[in-house]
Amino acid sequence: MSNPENRTSSPESDRNIRSRLIHGRAVSHRWEYSHHVVPPITASAAFRLDSAERGAKGFEQFAQDIDEASSQIPIYVYDRLGEPNGDMLEDNLAAAEGGEMALCFASGMAAISAAICTLAGSGDHVVAHRTLYGCSYSLLTNWLPRFRIDSTLVDMTNLDATRGAIKPETRVVYFETPVNPDLRLIDIAAVREIIDKENTSRDVSQKIKIIVDNTFATPYCQRPISLGADLVCQSLTKAIGGFGTDIGGAVIGPRSLYHDLIMYRKDFGGALSPRSAWPPLVYGLPTLATRMANYQKTAHRIAKFLEAHDKVEAVYYPGLPSFPQYDLAKKQMCDNRGRFAPGSLIYFEVKDSDGTGESAVRFINWAARNAYTLTLAVSLGQVKTLIEAPYSMTHAAIPEEEKRRLGLVPGGIRLSVGLEDWQDIMDDLNQALEQV
Repeated sequence: MSNPENRTSSPESDRNIRSRLIHGRAVSHRWEYSHHVVPPITASAAFRLDSAERGAKGFEQFAQDIDEASSQIPIYVYDRLGEPNGDMLEDNLAAAEGGEMALCFASGMAAISAAICTLAGSGDHVVAHRTLYGCSYSLLTNWLPRFRIDSTLVDMTNLDATRGAIKPETRVVYFETPVNPDLRLIDIAAVREIIDKENTSRDVSQKIKIIVDNTFATPYCQRPISLGADLVCQSLTKAIGGFGTDIGGAVIGPRSLYHDLIMYRKDFGGALSPRSAWPPLVYGLPTLATRMANYQKTAHRIAKFLEAHDKVEAVYYPGLPSFPQYDLAKKQMCDNRGRFAPGSLIYFEVKDSDGTGESAVRFINWAARNAYTLTLAVSLGQVKTLIEAPYSMTHAAIPEEEKRRLGLVPGGIRLSVGLEDWQDIMDDLNQALEQV
């Protein structure tokens, strides 16, 4: 990060993820700030150029591939093209996810849109898991068809259904794992096998790429590239940022896709501002491992508590032996030392005798007005414990009959565990459940 000549030669790949998230890349040419322990925040939309030749060199450098660009000190021209805070964050995200490069965007949805639209064009086809975050669902079903990019949504836990949905014009397979909101898992390695077999008979330009949204797990709990994904998308707003102060997103993957992604970002304009890049660079990533380790301890206690509660119909948490895909969770959701890392999200259903969701409404309303440690808010991965009702909130864009078909019920609650005392969280949950 600071002067490369002053850094040791020990590679960061030998270090534990807890240390790597704090220190990032061992060497960075992005910005020389050897007298700052913490990188300063940049605050200029444009950068002074000493000559026309330097300006021309800056634009030439921008269009280079990632290997050439990362091996030289950047000539910054304009914030939307690149700036030090975002570039350093990208280096650290790539290291955390095990990718060759990363690019940051103004939001998680901007990152997802960029990933899909750089790989699929007019007349192409996307296969996606049938349950998605509401805005991702809307992107695939409302907006991409306007550009003649069609989608088939299938149950990707069913490998035969996944295989059967692939068409000659399919270019992208897209899914979240764990899935938002019900935490079902998609077997990344198994999907990779299907795509590899399909790709053997395709020309390079027609090969299918796998995009995985890793927002729920984060690179602490799961690294999809190591399991077979081509690209990973992350919402920096959630656990990566950790404190709920800034919106952002990122795409991580191979250097071969760097040029198309950065040109897409330049032309569509979804660049992350330096003020939004700085918090996840300085506070978010460095504390991710510590936060996740504590989130998970509390999540496991709360999941067991909810599972035993007589007002709860069902509990879904990858760390519970009762989780339907527990064996897959233990195989796929691990930290970089191979330790089980089931994450900080819990999905549970309160008992709802008439199927209207009124029980969940009473639970949510009591918590929103009275609970000390439970905050009603549509985000996750923060230091505060957050709850929401996906059926009527984050997944409102999905038609009513489709939600029912997918198994989303009005009584479902998504819980993102924070850093409060676990007993306080449990007390608030217990009082909220008394209203059901």
